[in-house]
Amino acid sequence: MPNPTQPFMPAAVFVALDLSRTSWVVALRTSGDDRVSTHKLRPGDVDRLLDLIERARAREEQRSGGPVEVRSCYEAGYDGFWLHRRLRAAGVRNVVVEPTSLLVDRRARRVKTDRIDAGTLLRALVADARGDRGVWRLVRVPTPEQEEAKRLHRERRRLVRERVAHVNRIRGLLASQGIFDLHPLRAGCRERLDALVTGDGRPLGAAWRRDILREFERLELVLSQLAAVEVERDTVAAGDPTIGRLTALRGIGPETATVLAREVFYREFANRRQVAGYAGLTPSPFASGDRSRDQGISKAGNALVRTTMVELAWLWVRYQPDSRLARWFVARAQGAAGRIRRIAIVALARKLLVSLWRYLTQGLVPDGAALKAA
Repeated sequence: MPNPTQPFMPAAVFVALDLSRTSWVVALRTSGDDRVSTHKLRPGDVDRLLDLIERARAREEQRSGGPVEVRSCYEAGYDGFWLHRRLRAAGVRNVVVEPTSLLVDRRARRVKTDRIDAGTLLRALVADARGDRGVWRLVRVPTPEQEEAKRLHRERRRLVRERVAHVNRIRGLLASQGIFDLHPLRAGCRERLDALVTGDGRPLGAAWRRDILREFERLELVLSQLAAVEVERDTVAAGDPTIGRLTALRGIGPETATVLAREVFYREFANRRQVAGYAGLTPSPFASGDRSRDQGISKAGNALVRTTMVELAWLWVRYQPDSRLARWFVARAQGAAGRIRRIAIVALARKLLVSLWRYLTQGLVPDGAALKAA
């Protein structure tokens, strides 16, 4: 007999997946049986997974005498979203879970295994099916086209980091020999290596030169790839109306506009709180009893968007000094230094992101903002 204390659930199969590089652990149960069966699969073995699901569905269908829904979940991470699409195509109602949103036992040192993690996911999946919407937060899965659109600016950001690393490596090697007047990004740097003299008057050693030359070769490869990515980015951006509208504002260049268009403004938001929350720029107050303090911004959103908006906030103050937002920042940060200015610029970044959202969705140009000359 059904348990009268439990809400009614239609016949269903529940599947939770704990995915790793070495194995997939599958926890499975049905609405008619509280027992959990656990299976270990090879990573990427979707055919075996679908076979397990189909056999469980057939058993539950035979028991219940009616149609059976299959629900599944896994945490967002290394495996991306291809599995989600494969499960959906097979008729499975799959969701992707934000890993940090699941509740864990905080009484003492937490026991963690793949089997336990899969069981935790399974219990949350069943609770969600019963109507408890607070057990987790779900990831909004992008389409393949939306995922692909993010590749260019993310690749460029990685290449810029590599460029900085190679430049710092070359300068560090030279500095260790007392040479400080050569910058790797200036023309003719490689040709000057043979003429370099160390700080104590010796010619630069052959082993040092070979090491630095190999670093230059890696730097030149990164620079050529970076140039190719930027050409491709500009070609794509030329036909994108969202990027075009953003770059029309003074202070916003093609890279910033591309990041915002591809990471934020392809989505729909109900209000300004959702916009700021997506970037992790919302406040996170702490209030318990008579204690109340501000913990700063939540940092729970898209880190790339958050970094981009803080960078853009500084540019906005410089290139849009007559705008209302820039005047707001100057009024609060004038004469201040250090932490106060950093707090104010983060607040400006939040306000600016909301203002750009209104600009794109409602056509409201930020108050006092100047457009670039045609």
